[in-house]
Amino acid sequence: MSLVANTGKLAGRTLFITGASRGIGKAIALKAAKDGANVVIAAKTAEPHPKLPGTIYTAAEEIEAAGGKALPCIVDVRDEKQVQKAIDDAVKKFNGIDILINNASAISLTGTAQTDMKRYDLMHNINTRGTFLASKLCLPVLKNSNHAHILNLSPPLNMNPYWFSIHVAYTMAKYGMSMCVLGMSEEFKPFNIGVNALWPRTAIATAAIEMLTGDTSTSRKVDIVSDAAYVMLCKDPKIYTGNFAIDDEIVREAGVKDLTPYACDPKNVNNLLLDGFLDDEGAKSHHQTVTKAFQSRKYHTSAVNYKEKAEEGGGQIPQLFSAIGKTLSAELVKKTNAVYQFNVKGKEEGVWHIDLKNGEGSCGQGEPKSPPDATLTMDSNNFADMFAGKLKPTTAFMMGKLKISGDIQKAMKLEKMMKSLKNKA
Repeated sequence: MSLVANTGKLAGRTLFITGASRGIGKAIALKAAKDGANVVIAAKTAEPHPKLPGTIYTAAEEIEAAGGKALPCIVDVRDEKQVQKAIDDAVKKFNGIDILINNASAISLTGTAQTDMKRYDLMHNINTRGTFLASKLCLPVLKNSNHAHILNLSPPLNMNPYWFSIHVAYTMAKYGMSMCVLGMSEEFKPFNIGVNALWPRTAIATAAIEMLTGDTSTSRKVDIVSDAAYVMLCKDPKIYTGNFAIDDEIVREAGVKDLTPYACDPKNVNNLLLDGFLDDEGAKSHHQTVTKAFQSRKYHTSAVNYKEKAEEGGGQIPQLFSAIGKTLSAELVKKTNAVYQFNVKGKEEGVWHIDLKNGEGSCGQGEPKSPPDATLTMDSNNFADMFAGKLKPTTAFMMGKLKISGDIQKAMKLEKMMKSLKNKA
């Protein structure tokens, strides 16, 4: 649901959007199309994806239906020839390009040891190199526009080591896009080209996120990002440049007072899954990883012991909960105030629970006596790795290895709980 009215300011303007066949890129395209804009859909998906809806051709149909004109182009942003051909075709069809949106991106929320170099190269070649390449090749055409913008979907440059420590390869790749904003906004000032970045405050309900997490109830609709992008792209590029904007701040400045309609589930408007790279406590709590103390040699040895004992016939999960039970306390209950149910799948399938709301706490096999605040579902191997510090809960959640239902805020307290358990172990 769009809460920012179209003004017609982008009528006749041509937008070149990478990754516009679905998700945020397509949403921005549709918003601009309502003004009567031209959109170059520069994306790879020419044939239907087995799990994700939309191709460059179906996106083109939607753009035309919304009132715009579309040019679908098969473009892998890693391929210089494909990018250049799409630009040439855009100039031929629409007589120029006014706006470049670098939206195409690859993600892997993995630590250093878990990031294979093929995935590392993919992220850097699409995110950083692709953004640089598209900007470089569009530059001669953008110079001819009297309303030239480059907008990168990338986060503020936050040098807090925390955001590097949890997924350094991905952070580097996304910050590469942001460094393009920092440098090009100054470099392109003489050409009156505005270069800015836009980043969502919360998780955004795209088909890709739904495929990864299985749940978008604690996300916002993609409209908040397309509304914010529209507001930014309507500004005077001679003045508005070098900004690292957050979507909800932009729409509020545009006059939107109530953000509730952007929430996928209005009941979760105060319980949204926050995005990374933003230094407020909410965002950090959602991305809190296993601390150094939790990954200490002492705990690692315990994790090894679980596997050794499992090989002796006890199983990893019973051994794990036996160790957890010895560390529960009224103090931990007071700090956490949550009941967790764990639906474990795979080799050690079963239901387990940790009650950190009643008495001095309890844990064990079976459903909790009190209704769970959060229910977590994952494979038994992933479950053991998570408690052993080998798999970050946020990584597991974003990659679809961990599914969460119920109170997402209390679910994310699990990481603090694990730290408390280890400190007492």
